[in-house]
Amino acid sequence: MYIPSAFVETDLAQLDALVAKNPFATLITVQDGAPCVSHLPVLYARDGERVMFRGHWSRANPQWRDPGDALLIVHGPDAYVSPSWYTDNFVGNEIGQPQAGPKGDIQGRGEHKEARVPTWNYAVAHIAGSLEVFHDTAALAAIVSELSVSHETAIGSDWRFDPGRDDLRVQLKGIVGFHLQARRIELKFKLNQNHPLANRRSVIDALMAQDNENSQAIAQLMQASLDSAPLPDDNTSGLALPHDNEPER
Repeated sequence: MYIPSAFVETDLAQLDALVAKNPFATLITVQDGAPCVSHLPVLYARDGERVMFRGHWSRANPQWRDPGDALLIVHGPDAYVSPSWYTDNFVGNEIGQPQAGPKGDIQGRGEHKEARVPTWNYAVAHIAGSLEVFHDTAALAAIVSELSVSHETAIGSDWRFDPGRDDLRVQLKGIVGFHLQARRIELKFKLNQNHPLANRRSVIDALMAQDNENSQAIAQLMQASLDSAPLPDDNTSGLALPHDNEPER
């Protein structure tokens, strides 16, 4: 995954939180030279730097027949960011506004303005590893039980998978389980870290004002990023930060 240095995240606690809120993942393998993709819920466990995912396919899904190298993608929140939200956005030749000029050239009323463009903020994790397939009835029952407890509880339901019931246990014959042991983990949290502090604060306010859970979730991640590593309060000009010219996506 392409990750400009400003957007690299290395704290695995962020992966913990990302999976907890977004347990429906994309699993990608290669079969006969072509990509094979499944979208499925996963169970996640971490012990220090050791990360394991578990899940299952329908037995009718051919992806299970070719285990090996795989990529699991955990999709976090995402949100559109308008250039109109940036405090240093140059929007034209209004009275009192600086005229367009070379980067770093202070004009107009003494403020530097940027020709800002739209972007998209998001958080995502790529986990590369090896798939191990299994058919053991007890292990399959454990996966279905854990998934049902987690998601039924979340919706206020007390339904549970009971492997002691013949009519439920027999349905385990229709699924195949997998383990994915992570070999490489890439976390990309693109949260306007390459912008001046004033821009980031302005985007947070604009996103929080949107009637959209994704936008508000991104705003919360942006605020957490500021809280964990705040920039100096005087970094409010439109002058470029170290990564300002680095391609974003």
